[in-house]
Amino acid sequence: MDVITCKSVVKKFNDFTALDNVSISVPRGSVFGLLGPNGAGKTTLIRIMNQITMPDSGEVFFNGAPIKQEDIAYIGYLPEERGLYKKMKVGDQAMYLARLKGLSQADAKKELKHWFVKFGIQAWWDKKIEELSKGMAQKVQFITTVLHKPSLLILDEPFSGFDPVNVQIVRNEILEMKAAGASIILSTHNMESVEELCDNIALINKSKLIISGGLDDIRRNHGKNEVEVIYRAGGKFDFMSTGSFVSAVQDDAKGGYRAVLELQSGKSSSQVLRDLAPLTDIVSYRELVPRMNDIFIKLVS
Repeated sequence: MDVITCKSVVKKFNDFTALDNVSISVPRGSVFGLLGPNGAGKTTLIRIMNQITMPDSGEVFFNGAPIKQEDIAYIGYLPEERGLYKKMKVGDQAMYLARLKGLSQADAKKELKHWFVKFGIQAWWDKKIEELSKGMAQKVQFITTVLHKPSLLILDEPFSGFDPVNVQIVRNEILEMKAAGASIILSTHNMESVEELCDNIALINKSKLIISGGLDDIRRNHGKNEVEVIYRAGGKFDFMSTGSFVSAVQDDAKGGYRAVLELQSGKSSSQVLRDLAPLTDIVSYRELVPRMNDIFIKLVS
């Protein structure tokens, strides 16, 4: 069963259509990438899933039943626009948000202590939010989003404001929460994080769903059926004998050669590798799968 499903969702603001018949399903226990350029409709869909706003038509299901207000207790939402009170002390702010999520005073303090130590910000408990750097404030917001161990996490640009070290820390936390059974919706423009974290994606552009499915399947379907061969030989040889088209051949920086072959229709990668093996000393052989960044640009341009 999918953790959350949106069916034929339509949302308009006066004459502007923010979402036009959008349907997505988020598999339980997965990381789901919700992608699209600025203004595509992602945030509107997220707000509908959180019941902050209602669709004009269409339905949203949570754990197989129509979503209701009580279900929001099982969702953790990190919005792109952060909402901490600048004049409050960090500890007081975190405790306040934890209590709103239903934790008791004792449980909230226990969990916050664990997370503050884990993120290295325990010394900031009595500082005011306005004294924090953007990255530090982002850590506090992330902690208060995941503190109540929601079954569904919706993270909108969670890496914004972080340096590479802290980006990796948050990535690791997302993977740990997935391993513990949580489902995560990740909305981000960081395609490297999408490739590292996401099992499935949906791409929205100009209010419409452009593509959805498994990340690996989408990357393969948008490829050119190319392979890369790094080899050592006395000189370049005729790759045409393998039944493949040579789209690029150049000297490899390691002193060998690099060839990019476009496989002919009906020719499998394993067949080409068998053809090449007697001809040269093959160092490596791999399929060239397009990066999500290239696919994103191609589909929204």
